[in-house]
Amino acid sequence: MIGASVRRTVEVPIDPETAFSIFTEHMDEWYVGGRHAWHDPRRAVGIRIEPGVGGRWLEVWDADTGDGYEIGVVQVWEPGVRFVASYRHPRLPPEPLTEIEVRFTPVGGGTRVTLEHRGWDRLQPDAVTGFLTPQAWGSLVRWFVEYVERRRTGGPRGSD
Repeated sequence: MIGASVRRTVEVPIDPETAFSIFTEHMDEWYVGGRHAWHDPRRAVGIRIEPGVGGRWLEVWDADTGDGYEIGVVQVWEPGVRFVASYRHPRLPPEPLTEIEVRFTPVGGGTRVTLEHRGWDRLQPDAVTGFLTPQAWGSLVRWFVEYVERRRTGGPRGSD
């Protein structure tokens, strides 16, 4: 079992404001869906984060209405700096919620992006068995980095 949180850090060669915008406003462009990535792969047609505190993080199930599965709700929205959202997964108990924080820190030539999923210590150990692994969130940050690189080079979209 891992500790109370999972942290993934990557660096991208763009400024923090652009990195924040791509991560949040353009998530549907870089997120690679699939049976292991969606909460309901039969219904999922997209993903989005509504900007601002109170905005919803949604797995979109209906393209016309924008309705879908509410992954979480934005609690902190600081463009170019960080955002924090509650997080729930259908295989986990509805309460207590865990949370995701994504920080955007300027570094020489770009931005360090740190995703931390915390609150696992609030859940019963049997709730996370087989769910939280050392690889958790690795694909997500990799997809983000690959998308940033494709935008810079004009390369084709990869697959997972």
